[in-house]
Amino acid sequence: MFRRHARVAAVLGCAALALGVAQGPSAAAQETGGARGALPAGDGWASADGGTTGGAKADKAHTFTVTNRTELVKALGDGDATPRLIRIKGTIDANTDDAGKPLSCADYATDGYSLDAYLAAYDPATWGKTAPSGPQEDARAASAARQYERVELKVGSNTTILGVGRNAKLLGASLQIRGVDNVIVRNVTFEDAFDCFPAWDPTDGDDGNWNSEYDNLVVYGSTHVWVDHNTFTDGRRPDSAQPSYFGRLYQQHDGELDVVRGADLVTASWNVFADHDKTLMIGNSDSAGATDRGKLRVTLHHNLFKNIVERAPRVRFGKVDAYNNHFVAPRSGYAYSWGVGVESQLYAEANAFTVPASVDPATIIKKWKGTALTAKNNHLGGKAADLLALHNAGVPDEQLGGDAGWTPTLRTRVDAPGAVPGVVGKDAGAGRL
Repeated sequence: MFRRHARVAAVLGCAALALGVAQGPSAAAQETGGARGALPAGDGWASADGGTTGGAKADKAHTFTVTNRTELVKALGDGDATPRLIRIKGTIDANTDDAGKPLSCADYATDGYSLDAYLAAYDPATWGKTAPSGPQEDARAASAARQYERVELKVGSNTTILGVGRNAKLLGASLQIRGVDNVIVRNVTFEDAFDCFPAWDPTDGDDGNWNSEYDNLVVYGSTHVWVDHNTFTDGRRPDSAQPSYFGRLYQQHDGELDVVRGADLVTASWNVFADHDKTLMIGNSDSAGATDRGKLRVTLHHNLFKNIVERAPRVRFGKVDAYNNHFVAPRSGYAYSWGVGVESQLYAEANAFTVPASVDPATIIKKWKGTALTAKNNHLGGKAADLLALHNAGVPDEQLGGDAGWTPTLRTRVDAPGAVPGVVGKDAGAGRL
C-alpha cells in the first residue's frame, strides 16, 4: 500500500472528498494490516452504525493460529459472540476428515449414488422435463449432505479471520457468516468451493441446468462485515475443464461471494474475483422484499474482477456503491457485469473496464427487473464512457433510468478511473497487505 506522511494524507483526503477524486491514500490504504485492525472510519457501508472491529478484543485464550480443518473448526467455536482472532497459516483443505485425510467425492457418496446412474435415470430424453425424484435423487441429496457437514464452516460474531503471510488458503471451503454481527475476513485465498453432487433441474431455463451449492463466502442475514484483500478463484477446477451432460455444463461452483437474506452494512475492498461464472450476488430472490428491503447496503471498492462471466455484482433491493473497481472481461463467454435487479439502487462511479473487441459494451449492464442505476465517470478501454447510454442505445428493450435515488458518502478514497487498473492491479488480492 501507499505510505505518506499522515498529515499530508489527511489534507489530501479532505480535498479528495470535496473534489470526488482522491490524490492521496485513504485510511484503509494506510492501515497496517495488523491482526487487530478495524475497518477505518468512513470506509463503506460496514463503517456505519458503530463500525466493524471483528475480533480486535480477543483475549489470549481466543487467539488462534490454525493450519488444518480440525484446528479451524475448534477455533471458530460454537457460534457464541466471544471475540476471536483466527490466523490461517498455509492451506486448509475443507474436504478432509478429522485426522486430516483427504476426502474425495467417492468418499461422500452414499445409498448407491453414482453419477452414471443419476445421468441414466434423469436423461431428459426419457425422464422428460419434470424435477428428478426417486432413489438416485434421494441418494444424491444424502451424499450432498455428507459433504455439507465438512465444507460449510460457520463464523460467529466478533471474529477476525486473517491469513498469515502470502499463502493462506481455504481450499474447497464455504465460509458461512450467518445471522451474526461484526466480522472481518482478510488476506485469504478462497479456492474451489466445489459441489460433488450438482442437481439437475430440467425446468431451469429453456434447456435445463446443473445447479450447485457452496459459495466460497456467504454473508447471510449478518451485519457489519468487512471482506478485504482476499482472492476468490476456481483455481484447480475451472469451469472450462468441466464436462457437459444433457447439453449443459456440469456446474460444480456456485458464487464466490454472496450477500443475502437481509444482510446489511458490508464493505468488500481490495479483493480479486477471478475465473468464475456467477460471481457476486447481492439479494438472492425477487420475492424477498419483506426481508431485504432497506437492507443489503454494500460497498464494493478497489476490487479486481478478472475473467468473470456475470454478476459483478447482480443486485436486488440493496443500496450498492461500486467505485474504483477494475473489470477485465474474458475473451469468450462474457455475459454482463452489473445486474440491475428488482428495486436495486446501484451507484457505479469511477470504475475501469478492459474488454476484448468481441464484447459489446452495451452488455456490460444487464436489466433484471430493475429500473435505474447511477453510472458516472467510468472508463472503457482507458477512455471516458457513458456506460448507461451505451446500454440503452444497444439494448432498446432493456431501457434503464440514470438515477439510483441516492448518493454515497461513506468513502475514504476515490481514485481517478484512469488510475484504477494500475492501483488495483498493484494492491488488490491476498498477499498484498
